[in-house]
Amino acid sequence: MSDIVEAMARTVQGTVRGAVERGVAVFRGIPYAAAPVGARRFRAPEPPEPWEGVRDALTFGPTAPKRPYAPPLDRLLPDPAVAGEEWLNLNVWTPSLPPGAEGLPVLVWIHGGSLVHGSSAVPVYDGAAFARDGVVLVSVNYRLGVEGFGLFPDAPANRGLLDQLAALEWVRDNIAGFGGDPDRVTVAGESAGAVSIAALLATDRAAGLFRRAVLQSGAPAALTPEAARGTTELIAKRLGVPATAAALAAVDPEALLTAQTEVTSGGNPLTGRNSFQLVVDGELLIQDPADALRAGGAAGIDLLMGTNTEEYRLWFVPGGLTERLSRLKLRLALLKFKVPNATARTYRANRPDATPGEILGALATDLLLRVPLNRLADARAGAPGSTYVYEFGWPSPVQRLGACHALELGFVFDTLAHPDTVALTGPDAPQELADAMHRAWVDFATTGAPGWPSWDADRPVRFFGPGAPALVLAPRDDELRGWEPYRRQG
Repeated sequence: MSDIVEAMARTVQGTVRGAVERGVAVFRGIPYAAAPVGARRFRAPEPPEPWEGVRDALTFGPTAPKRPYAPPLDRLLPDPAVAGEEWLNLNVWTPSLPPGAEGLPVLVWIHGGSLVHGSSAVPVYDGAAFARDGVVLVSVNYRLGVEGFGLFPDAPANRGLLDQLAALEWVRDNIAGFGGDPDRVTVAGESAGAVSIAALLATDRAAGLFRRAVLQSGAPAALTPEAARGTTELIAKRLGVPATAAALAAVDPEALLTAQTEVTSGGNPLTGRNSFQLVVDGELLIQDPADALRAGGAAGIDLLMGTNTEEYRLWFVPGGLTERLSRLKLRLALLKFKVPNATARTYRANRPDATPGEILGALATDLLLRVPLNRLADARAGAPGSTYVYEFGWPSPVQRLGACHALELGFVFDTLAHPDTVALTGPDAPQELADAMHRAWVDFATTGAPGWPSWDADRPVRFFGPGAPALVLAPRDDELRGWEPYRRQG
């Protein structure tokens, strides 16, 4: 402890000791709920036990049970694991504040990973740059996979989402002690984290817990219980036990994790696989978040959202799908997704040199991400809360990944120099683009305005790279118009 410059903060449960690193106070591994093991397993989160004295918050807390990404993604998306049972923990980065200073804006980060990977310990999510620029950054762990999202008749659904709500309630009750303003909270997330935030926007339980939200590469979505229970049933069948929380709680945790990995491996989020999803359970989620938000839910919340130009390349390129997919398989995929013929022709015409795999990837990216986010922006036009849309288009040279899924994260967090970020971006990613994108997120969390016009009939989109950021009106609108049958649904 003698070589550490200490930082102290009080929480409802007790005092925590962090460290000052490069002028920023960092607190890691603070429990926001009790360990979800033993009698608490598969139950809604419960408050953590208070402690006497001072609790060290110097290292990342345990991560939820998970396995690394399968090769070759494991080299592109490092996913550290920390042993232990207190998975429901969070981290805080904050600048030092003089006593009595006005509270700072807060950004709460919810990580992605298809609800089976990821944690707040991923180095790309280091919050020092946000704290440096006057925003308190909180990053959250939550239950993953069958622990957090398995659907059982004898346990509450959406437990991982309930964990996120518990973390936001912790922020409401404690963040003032870290220099943050509980009335100036922005919740942000990428991929599954963005899907989670869309659900938080749609549930009454989250009312008052945040003022603004950021959705990066994730659209509102949830399944009916009938459609969602299949993954849980396949895991139980593989283990030879009933698909109940009581039965799976008696299974060796490693065996359960192995069965989960076997059932959910293969395929990808764009073309389909067995997966965990949020569920319209009739309690926490009364209806599909997409329907709820387009009908006016969370209309007073400021919203920043967008996608990467070539999301699909993270899943298609490393495994060679962009080259392997034949014209016949493309045609079958178009039939499966019910892509209008005219729409497919437009995408082909706009990409005359693209392979069938690249055409399919572009279509899937827009159908699953860009179209629903544009629909949501259209529905919110004129709402009390402002809506801002971005697109990230800087292409990574690594393995020809282009402007793929997750690439924007190192730019948003201003962590381009970290080796784990370099694995995806390469060593020469433009710092000036990170400066611009990070500043937009800081400004949004601080003022609600990221630096470009809010969404209206002109459909303004801030395009981040290549080159300097630019404002584009209705980009690739000919392609979006081709999805009109989907745009009218719901």
